[in-house]
Amino acid sequence: MWWQAEPEALESAAPTASTRSLLKAAPLRRHLLALTLLPLLGVLPLLGLILLLWGNNAIDGLLIGKVRSDLAVAQGYFERVQAEVGSGTAAVAGSHRLLRSLARRAELTQLLEGQRRRLHFDFLRLLPPDAVEQGSGPNAAVTLAGQEELSGLGSELAERARIRLLPTRNAAPTTRAVEDRALLLTALEQVLDDQGRRIGWLQGGVMLNRNLGFIDHINEIVYPEGSLPFGSQGTATLFLDDVRITTNVRLFADPGQVTEGEQRAVGTRVSQEVREAVLGRGETWLDRAFVVKDWYVSAYLPLSDAAGQRVGMLYVGYLEEPFAWIKYAVLAGIGVVFFAVMILAAIWSLRAAGQIYRPLERMTATLQRVERGDLTARAGPIGSRRTPQEIARLAATLDHLLDVIDDKTRALQRWGEELDLKVADRTRELEASHERLRSTQQQLVRSEKLAAIGQLTASIAHEVNNPIAVIQGNLDLLRLLLGEAALPAAAELRLIDEQIERMRLIVTQLLQFARPTEFAGYMEPLHPRDVLTASLVLVNHLLVQQGIRVERQDGSTRQVSINRQELQQVLINLLVNAAQAMPTGGRLLLRSRNVGEQEVVIEVADSGPGLDAAQREHLFEPFFTTKREGNGLGLWISRSLLERYGGELEACPQADAQAGGACFRIRLQASPLPPLLPVHPAEA
Repeated sequence: MWWQAEPEALESAAPTASTRSLLKAAPLRRHLLALTLLPLLGVLPLLGLILLLWGNNAIDGLLIGKVRSDLAVAQGYFERVQAEVGSGTAAVAGSHRLLRSLARRAELTQLLEGQRRRLHFDFLRLLPPDAVEQGSGPNAAVTLAGQEELSGLGSELAERARIRLLPTRNAAPTTRAVEDRALLLTALEQVLDDQGRRIGWLQGGVMLNRNLGFIDHINEIVYPEGSLPFGSQGTATLFLDDVRITTNVRLFADPGQVTEGEQRAVGTRVSQEVREAVLGRGETWLDRAFVVKDWYVSAYLPLSDAAGQRVGMLYVGYLEEPFAWIKYAVLAGIGVVFFAVMILAAIWSLRAAGQIYRPLERMTATLQRVERGDLTARAGPIGSRRTPQEIARLAATLDHLLDVIDDKTRALQRWGEELDLKVADRTRELEASHERLRSTQQQLVRSEKLAAIGQLTASIAHEVNNPIAVIQGNLDLLRLLLGEAALPAAAELRLIDEQIERMRLIVTQLLQFARPTEFAGYMEPLHPRDVLTASLVLVNHLLVQQGIRVERQDGSTRQVSINRQELQQVLINLLVNAAQAMPTGGRLLLRSRNVGEQEVVIEVADSGPGLDAAQREHLFEPFFTTKREGNGLGLWISRSLLERYGGELEACPQADAQAGGACFRIRLQASPLPPLLPVHPAEA
């Protein structure tokens, strides 16, 4: 009941129950700071991250948009040159001057050479009427020419077309060492006489291999001087398949190292990823790409011949690194601005939150002092211009409640002290009575057990000694009467003598259990396997009768110092118990082994029903038995016998027993005598 509470509980029960939530100051501070800072530390960084991602994508989009427009300019110029090749060839093929010079070879050659130079063609030649299939009308297209066709255009072009392939990072694997094909811009026009009959074909064109002027002009159109900020450099390239046949991408930064043509990356190849996208799938590449030795914002356009086969690529791009640094600087600036705003807002929020949790912490500290026993602790005046008035009123109310609680607690303490004195007196009386009762009960139990043992041992001594004396007397008489006729049974008679002596020792030992401090029997060095063998002889008829299979594992090489008869008595007791646990047959395992430096272990394990937890708990108590005809003293006596010689008898852990069976372990101290040689189980 409430007036029976202890004084310590009375001191703090009221404030703890009424203001328990205020005692959680640290969690309250964490909650206030979380409510204040979570929007700042969570939302603002998230918004900043979104802005950074958006800014990054926006800048990348601008870079890709620029390179797309650059590619459109380069493609427009390329198509214009292709159209000029077609229109120039058509103008020469339809000129009257060409018709007049057809009959004069020298004049025709001079005319074609002059027109080739005027049009800046690499070749301009007249083909016979049957050189082109019927129906192939005038055209201007990109053409892929082999060495045989190039040789017909001139040895200089065939030699210029040969490009040695250079090892290139990220390029597709290849076994080729030289690219001897050429990429041409060609036009083919019919040459007609005055009657409109075709008298031949005029073919003109430009070879793009090593055509540095052509690619430099594209680069000047796409990336004029000063068009790229931040020191970026624009480049343009024409590819035959995936090989750079003309480019202004540099292999060497110093022109003094090699000639103008050799310092360019002619013969290097495009990356495998770009090749598969542009030449393999016919896509236009608009993305960053690794070009020879740097990353460029790149655009690749597939080039197809008149039959629609993709034979090369047109590339424009500019160095990515300067733009990347600018992008990172912009993104870093955005991050710094957001971080600064977040820090300033967090500082302001912390100051605002402090006006709430500091007064609450002060009230909490006051309650903690009261809880520790300081009933005079008070929060006192709390508040400033920034402190909420509700918290100030809460502090004043808390102090008033503490005053009331203090008065009530002091009254309860007085009542509690009076009750404590009475309860303490009654408690001491009850404890003294309980202790006397427990001591008396233990003495009664011990006396009953000793009396029962004394009666039992006296009865055994009286009942067994007389038959022993009769047996011994008749045995001596038998030897006397038989004389030499008793010699064939001498071994059996000697065994009977030994067992009679053993029975006398057992009776003597039973009598000594009433005097446990006395020592009985003499010690001798014994080997465990010999004692096991002798014990099996005495119980062998029982084992054979019940169909029990015996297995031996004699692993011990040490001797033990103990009384032979007493150790044999313990072993026979364990063997008989095991046999009684297997009335319908089973497996009996006898093991001996060395343990540690000075210990020998003997184990007797059966395959019977085993022992449950309750049986294992009372196993070695006197008069405890699981058999109807047993008296419950066998294991208790066996343990007592072993303890006289520093040994021990215990039940093996369940994991060491056979499946479902019981196992008992004898621990003995090894004899200081030299150990014997081990005996294989088959020899036992």
